[in-house]
Amino acid sequence: MGALIKGSLGNEYLLTPVVSPEYGLRGERRLSHAYFVDLPSQPQGMLLADAQLNIMPNLAAKKDIVQNTLELARAIDVASPNVAVLAAMETVSPAFVSTADAVALKTMAAHGMFPGANIDGPFAADSALSAEAARANGQASEIAGHVDVLIVPTMESGLMVLRTLTGLTGGLAAGLVLGAAIPIVAPARTDTLEVRIASCVLAVLLAAAIAEAAKDQKQSDTAPASSTATAAA
Repeated sequence: MGALIKGSLGNEYLLTPVVSPEYGLRGERRLSHAYFVDLPSQPQGMLLADAQLNIMPNLAAKKDIVQNTLELARAIDVASPNVAVLAAMETVSPAFVSTADAVALKTMAAHGMFPGANIDGPFAADSALSAEAARANGQASEIAGHVDVLIVPTMESGLMVLRTLTGLTGGLAAGLVLGAAIPIVAPARTDTLEVRIASCVLAVLLAAAIAEAAKDQKQSDTAPASSTATAAA
């Protein structure tokens, strides 16, 4: 099976069996969701997570969200993703847990937990999307205005950012459920045919990347055994 596509079922009916151990679709990380957002004003698309599944994720959940989203980023050929972790403000404040979580994720990246990714934060949304706004806000970051991935603090804030961006620009947002053994397309009933097709394209790309990774892992696992057998002969 390359991907799972939702029909008329609600998400809860589709995803409950997915996370059950008996069906073999559960991955090592929690499920999350990422949108590919294509805005007319931007030279390339970006990913936004998680605006659909994790309502108020803690730091451990955000770590899984980042890892799942990076897997999708690489599947769409973004080899070294620039990741902006969004928060209400750009300095650590006890009033906003998201600011401390952003610093923690940045520290994890500095210690090699997310190989190949450039992770920075906390960012206000305008600073992440515009280098000029970042400078005006006193945010010195090389990835400001060149972001491939937006990680939002909560589902509510993610939906607000997403709908503001697409509503003002007429952009397109197509998404996938990530973290299972296969990609899952779970469109909303109001999604257009264009969005549904774009989501399926994302699923095909991610399924191919997962299959390629599994093939590479299998070859890696069998190579030492073959070498040993050759040496013994």
